[in-house]
Amino acid sequence: MRGHGTPAPGRLRGCGRRPLGNIAGPDPICHYPGGFSDSSGDTMAKGTTAFVCQTCGTSHGKWSGKCDGCGAWNTLVEEAAGPPGGLAASAAPERRRGAGLAFSALHSDEPPPDRMSTGVNELDRVFGGGLARSSAVLIGGDPGIGKSTLLLQAAATMASAGAKAIYITGEEAISQIQARAHRLGVATSPVQLAAETDLRTILKALKAAAPDVVVIDSVQTLWSDSLDASPGSVGQVRACAMELTRFAKQTGASVILVGHVTKDGQIAGPRVLEHVVDAVFYFEGERGHQFRLLRSVKNRFGPTDEIGVFEMSERGLAGAVDPSALFLGAREDDASGRSVFASMEGSRPMLAEVQALAGPEAMGSPRRSIVGWDSARLSMLLAVLETRCGLAVGARDIYLSVTGGYRINEPAGDLACAAALASAMVGKPTPEGAVFFGEVALSGAVRPVGRMDPRLREAARLGFTKAFAPTGAPERVDGMTVTGVSKLVDLIDVIAGE
Repeated sequence: MRGHGTPAPGRLRGCGRRPLGNIAGPDPICHYPGGFSDSSGDTMAKGTTAFVCQTCGTSHGKWSGKCDGCGAWNTLVEEAAGPPGGLAASAAPERRRGAGLAFSALHSDEPPPDRMSTGVNELDRVFGGGLARSSAVLIGGDPGIGKSTLLLQAAATMASAGAKAIYITGEEAISQIQARAHRLGVATSPVQLAAETDLRTILKALKAAAPDVVVIDSVQTLWSDSLDASPGSVGQVRACAMELTRFAKQTGASVILVGHVTKDGQIAGPRVLEHVVDAVFYFEGERGHQFRLLRSVKNRFGPTDEIGVFEMSERGLAGAVDPSALFLGAREDDASGRSVFASMEGSRPMLAEVQALAGPEAMGSPRRSIVGWDSARLSMLLAVLETRCGLAVGARDIYLSVTGGYRINEPAGDLACAAALASAMVGKPTPEGAVFFGEVALSGAVRPVGRMDPRLREAARLGFTKAFAPTGAPERVDGMTVTGVSKLVDLIDVIAGE
């Protein structure tokens, strides 16, 4: 065990010590990971190391069991401090000695650059109308969810349409990519494949090839020789992502990066990775189901609340023809504990089924299990049902699930979840052929939500005849009868009287 004040193994000695001799002034403490200059003027940057959290990227001067930035345990790894710009750091002095910074006006007579269609309608929809040129896109998702399959299909389609597409893999062999292309039926597309992880080699080849679109699978496998750290570490991921983004901005190519995710579903690596790129998308779905969702989290060139729905088959991923039908189960009009929620995902209305089950009174602490919704919101809704509506739910086990792997991300799902829960508690089904949407307040009031007309029209298109919505919604839409609900207790009375 090291004594107090003993520097960590490999750490630069002298950083933070008082210089020899009676020299007046403060201690020359090193506050910058690049090191400091001693009395002879020599820079001591090469031996400087720092302990970097592999979850959030926070740098620490010494090792500790817990990260001060994110609170994660045992995530600090010792890394050598390198230049912040990665490979471009060596070119920075030359740029500074140039003509200086050139400014441009806000107005430009040149039309905005056109977008490249990926050939996959759902993918273009999430991107905001196609892949923007000079953009860096990050796509994350669980292993085996279909990220590589989707991007290989998109690259093959763009290459067949005349774009110069390059697919670089750091996880698979060329033969594996070729076998997947044969299975997907895109083997004849003129996509250029390469298997490489050295960033310097990749950038050199890309600058010579001048591609229109580049797919990097994945960014966690790349490494830069300017940093003394292993691939996948915070420093390597940050430096490689910044270099590839700089390449996209300077050359006009569109770069798509594939990112790994952590156990809680977040993209692995430092948070700065998501700030560097122009767009961040998450590919999600249940392996037991044939469909996948591509959800937009950040998009500088399009909406951030849009989703794309894909169906998985032997021929790869294809855009869903009728996404709402995918999340609706078989109609069980006589079953209690189910309701249908009319949601909005960006500009697209979608219907999803909510199922609930109320078990008998539990001995001890009741259990709360939820899939596809926020657990904190469930606790709030159960409190409203018991306090404002008189339903005794405190001692019962409660289970709630959104079928098909769909996840409710908007407050408008409160009314549908409350209808399913109330139906399960009283043992009676919800009204036949009905959909629900609305936000429930702590007072028990049902608040209005946005885009009510598209929700109702989508439900009417799929054959629903009734709707329970906040007060102020149209009374009748395409033959559907709409019942305005101002208080949650009114809906509970309707369900209990069925």
